[in-house]
Amino acid sequence: MSHYLAIDLGAESGRVIRGSLRSGKLSMTEVHRFSNGAIKHKGTLRWDFPRLIKEIEVGLQKAAKLGPVKSIGCDSWGVDYVLINRAGEIIDLPYCYRDERTDATFTEIQKKLSPQKIFSATGIGSLSINTLYQLYADLKTRPKALKNTDKFLLIGDAVSWKLTGKIRAEETLISGSQLWDTSKNQWAWPLIEKLNIPKHLFPETIQPGKVIAKLSPALEKKTKLKNVQVVAVCAHDTASAVAAVPAPKGNQWAYLSSGTWSLLGVELNKPLISEAVRKANFTNEIGHNRTTRFLKCLVGLWILQECRREWVKTDKKLDYSSITQQAEKSPELRSLIRPDDSRFSKMGSMVKKVQDYCRETKQPIPQSVGEITRCILDSLALLYRAELDGVEKLTRRKIKQLHIVGGGCRNDVLNQATANATGRLIVTGPVEATAMGNILVQAMATKELKNIEELRQVVRRSNQFKTFKPKSAAPWAKAYSIFQKLPKS
Repeated sequence: MSHYLAIDLGAESGRVIRGSLRSGKLSMTEVHRFSNGAIKHKGTLRWDFPRLIKEIEVGLQKAAKLGPVKSIGCDSWGVDYVLINRAGEIIDLPYCYRDERTDATFTEIQKKLSPQKIFSATGIGSLSINTLYQLYADLKTRPKALKNTDKFLLIGDAVSWKLTGKIRAEETLISGSQLWDTSKNQWAWPLIEKLNIPKHLFPETIQPGKVIAKLSPALEKKTKLKNVQVVAVCAHDTASAVAAVPAPKGNQWAYLSSGTWSLLGVELNKPLISEAVRKANFTNEIGHNRTTRFLKCLVGLWILQECRREWVKTDKKLDYSSITQQAEKSPELRSLIRPDDSRFSKMGSMVKKVQDYCRETKQPIPQSVGEITRCILDSLALLYRAELDGVEKLTRRKIKQLHIVGGGCRNDVLNQATANATGRLIVTGPVEATAMGNILVQAMATKELKNIEELRQVVRRSNQFKTFKPKSAAPWAKAYSIFQKLPKS
């Protein structure tokens, strides 16, 4: 039996998970879980990166007590980064993508370089949160910090650096930065030069499934883990999740990585770059073995998470299971929002935002926890329908099956709503797709697995899956017609 450790960092929480691979099946144990979230710092939204590192060290110490491991790999959310000076120190706390500093730079860059040129240079859809706009904001608002910076590393890569002392940028993670040319598999140097972003900031790159280095001597001593390799996994959490999608061979399936964000798309052999793709704001990120994750980044369960943040102030025992049960008892399709309206991607007063949107569009205003949740879940399902139809049109594929992975796949109300809205078979699981993909790519690095087909076979053998078939076609078709006419800003 072989043992591996996955460090999985999300916007709400982080975990250290121990994976054990035996006879073609993977079992996993959560060793340590810790909270995460943006903090206020100097009037801005930041990540407490030093605290994340301390929590990871605690997790590694706990894992050492369970026995030896072959390797460690880290995945994280994308776009945010750490600045490192020439002395190997972090320059200030990293910004959170929800900070509004990029609103101005997004507009400025779009005026300086046409969206068409940016897309053709990178294959990535333009979002103001992307690393491109964040680094440009640094250039404009804190040039001294950039002057003192030797390299920048996205969060998952920064953790690997802290574990090993080696600076490497993993391809699946940086491909979503909008600073990477997904067609040429290199930094988008012409774009970088046009924006006068210093070239020395960009680190050496590495593909997933490659060993970065051994755990540093200092951490070996501190954690009691001996002779452990740190592997470049699919460091973007979505890339790890997609690697672990238990899909059949063929191209009639799509994936939805469901969590704070909803990442919906298909796996292609190469990037799909056209004006139609750009206008639809789809993106071409790198997957394992340089496949293309052709996807749309959508606001996901973030809306519900923010509502719950308000609700627990008066009911501290209100968990997601209870919230979902209340939604199930509430009438479906009573009120709808456009989750892709810009107001819902911002922090603050989410319950009021949902109610205001319904009021503005002259719909019944949801009041209870169940009604508000039902409104959110039904609306997400209809958004998935719209984007799946878009995937079919752009790729000329017929999508018959949608695989939902990640924490959101536990929400049966949303799963059934998605089946009803899309008219497609929904297969859910694994919940821990990101950690499974992380661990099994490590197993590929250590030659225990040969390729992605073997990896997905392990996933299928190691999990139980639920399926949801479409129901109530007529009311959902009517609701979709209404949804398409709802405004969004």
